Amino acid sequence: MIDRRGRGNRRCLYFWLAAILAIGPGTIWAQTPAPAAKFSIRPVAEGDWAHFGQVALTDRSNAGDIANIGVIVGKDAVAVVDTGGSVEVGQALLAAIRAITDKPIRYVINTHEHPDHIFGNAAFGDGVTFVGHHNLPEEMRKRGEFYLKSFNQALGSKAIAQVRIIPPTLLVADDLTLDLGDRRLRLTAWSPAAHTDCDLTVLDETTGVLFAGDLVFLQHVPVVDGSVLGWLSVLPRLAKLPARIVVPGHGRLTAAWPQALEDEQRYLTVLAADTRRMIAAGVPLSQAIDQIGQSERGKWALFDDYNPRNATAAFSELEWE
Repeated sequence: MIDRRGRGNRRCLYFWLAAILAIGPGTIWAQTPAPAAKFSIRPVAEGDWAHFGQVALTDRSNAGDIANIGVIVGKDAVAVVDTGGSVEVGQALLAAIRAITDKPIRYVINTHEHPDHIFGNAAFGDGVTFVGHHNLPEEMRKRGEFYLKSFNQALGSKAIAQVRIIPPTLLVADDLTLDLGDRRLRLTAWSPAAHTDCDLTVLDETTGVLFAGDLVFLQHVPVVDGSVLGWLSVLPRLAKLPARIVVPGHGRLTAAWPQALEDEQRYLTVLAADTRRMIAAGVPLSQAIDQIGQSERGKWALFDDYNPRNATAAFSELEWE
């Protein structure tokens, strides 16, 4: 990952992704373009639907279907929360939405800039307003071309040629309310940097369902691309949102709120504490990576894939405290 703080090559090039296919009563299956397996969305509350992506790295077999997606249906219109990791996924999502409602899709809300959440945007055409954190356009500008080149091999040139990096035109500076018709959505732009520099959450005030993007990981190990200290500072404020359940950015479950944050907060606390201990003891980064966070091993999916990346990011951040 590009080091936005200018700390050279200390950070590893990893991408976070994830979640496990969830199937339950009321699931709607898409009948047109879908990656690897059939694409499904399932209800999580009245008017709220979710698609749960796979726990995997992006590749051609899954077409980047590795992140969770939300669909919120109001009396007048629909909002989509993230669009998946390819245009193919976005098209399957659109087909699944059309299987449950013919109401217009008014908003596509991107929770942050990572490819597994935005590469499906191009499946949604004219008449849709793209919404995001006020930092999202700049993050897309800085990273967009890099993402397209980086994922060319994983997805294939044909799939990448379909992708368009579409910045939001409706920006959220703090809190913003959207009305879908008797259904108000509270959008919150979080700071300081946490998972990323442009994290956004969506709370359906009618049902209490929180679509948290990658500020919340369940089962899949959290991945730090912003700031471990920033993320820890955001969590207590995030917990105060009047939600009932949460749809995480990654992980096959919904969970009660705010209890859903407990495992993530523990992991990030351990990550910071272990890193500080290594730095205080004078352990070099090359040796510290294999020691930081090891008490959490076995508690998270994809731990060995992403904990070294997190340890590197935490070391780069905390060595300058």
